[in-house]
Amino acid sequence: MNRFTAPSAAGAIAASERGFTLIELMVTIAVAAIILSLAIPSFTEATLGSKLRATANNLAAAATLARSEAIKRREQVVLCASSNGSSCGGSWEQGWIVLGGSTVIRTQGAAPKGFKVNGDQSSLTFQPTGVGSTPANFTVCRATPSVGSQERTVTISATGRASVERTSAGACS
Repeated sequence: MNRFTAPSAAGAIAASERGFTLIELMVTIAVAAIILSLAIPSFTEATLGSKLRATANNLAAAATLARSEAIKRREQVVLCASSNGSSCGGSWEQGWIVLGGSTVIRTQGAAPKGFKVNGDQSSLTFQPTGVGSTPANFTVCRATPSVGSQERTVTISATGRASVERTSAGACS
């Protein structure tokens, strides 16, 4: 038989009836389950890192905005914890605002559920020169359902410069 000739009708039927056996299918599902069980913890850590990074970067951006607004407006601008989004008060994990006089310049909502934002200052005041009143340190971490292995530290220097650093000191408890 020439390799260019058409297959017989019996050969075409046999080729179309090929498929997986039940054992092959079970082995494939078992291998997929093992791979997924290895990948899910890594995915959880990646999600945790993303939420921590976003919250810490939002806090650093608010400090940078407060500093630049103080310079632009030539007046003191305050970055403070806010539970209601319109006045200072509450904890950092409930959110924060940037105030220029009595005007709310920026509002940040609460941190993701189960996350903590601990700060050593309840508010930061930036002078018209852009200098902060005191240096401040904040820790963004996951408190529940279990403390994660990652956290972010936001440092605002006395000159008003904000920076974010990844740490794993475990200060969130």
